[in-house]
Amino acid sequence: MFNHPLEDMIDRAIEKARREGQLDNLPGEGQPIKDLHAPKDAVLDRIAAEAGATSPLVVLRNQINDARAHLQTLTDPQARKDQMKVIADLQLRLSLEMEAHARFG
Repeated sequence: MFNHPLEDMIDRAIEKARREGQLDNLPGEGQPIKDLHAPKDAVLDRIAAEAGATSPLVVLRNQINDARAHLQTLTDPQARKDQMKVIADLQLRLSLEMEAHARFG
């Protein structure tokens, strides 16, 4: 249930690259990754894509990144402490989602 020790560092590196535009205009940008899913999930994947659905894992990771960015702007100790609690809650929820995804798909 614990995150990999490098996960935070990897997330920060990806976020930095995204902010600096290093991930813009890459070949295949905006295209689905082929053969990423099991064929039996093709119909479900198409329905989800057409509905604009986003994985809870992606949503939570984005919320964590946004919360971390907001934390960097705070100077008041109590506000920082409150924001760190928000981040901890989001990280716990992400861990639970990841475990559920690993167990149940």
